[in-house]
Amino acid sequence: MSVTDAKRSVKRRTYDARGRQAAAAQLQSTVLDAAWQLFSVDGYAATTIETIARDAAVSTATIYKGFGGKPGLVRALVTRALRGDPAAGRAAEARSDAARDEAPDGPTLVRTWGALVAEVSPRVSPILLLLRDVAGQDSAAASLFDELERDRRTRMAENARALDHIGALRPGTSRAEARDVLWFYSAPDLFDVLVQRGCWSIRRYSSFVADAMIAALL
Repeated sequence: MSVTDAKRSVKRRTYDARGRQAAAAQLQSTVLDAAWQLFSVDGYAATTIETIARDAAVSTATIYKGFGGKPGLVRALVTRALRGDPAAGRAAEARSDAARDEAPDGPTLVRTWGALVAEVSPRVSPILLLLRDVAGQDSAAASLFDELERDRRTRMAENARALDHIGALRPGTSRAEARDVLWFYSAPDLFDVLVQRGCWSIRRYSSFVADAMIAALL
């Protein structure tokens, strides 16, 4: 094989790999869109893998292989939702991490978090609330909801530690208290009360969350 042929072969393999990755990503998105539509309309308990597969035009085996079942689908939906606005380039959690390193002071950092909470809440809160509402009748949903809430609380503990590290916490405020305050103001329940039921705008919600966290902690 000539050098030119070898280079062409490498390019073809690269394009093939990218094509397969793009196709896999599109398939995953199609399945998740179908799952969320059915969960939203019919509820978690009434939705089956069979109906999701039908609406996504894939086999049930494809869903089980890719997601493992309904809890896996919900976990993937949450992961996707937590990325935030695709137009932002980086996932919301990555931007939050960067803000911990780059923000010049506590209020700036907390306002960044307030904006990110408002960005991801419309995407992730309905999913978490769906799980919470069926947790009493579905042990798998209850287990997943508890897992996702533990993850969120752990992340708020990291944020509290960051505030303490830069000396932004009000004297007498412990990291544990800060963690719980941040956990409260990022809760899906608060978004549900103020935005979904209270008809607040996202802008107003974002400002409220940031102002409340600053008032409580800094």
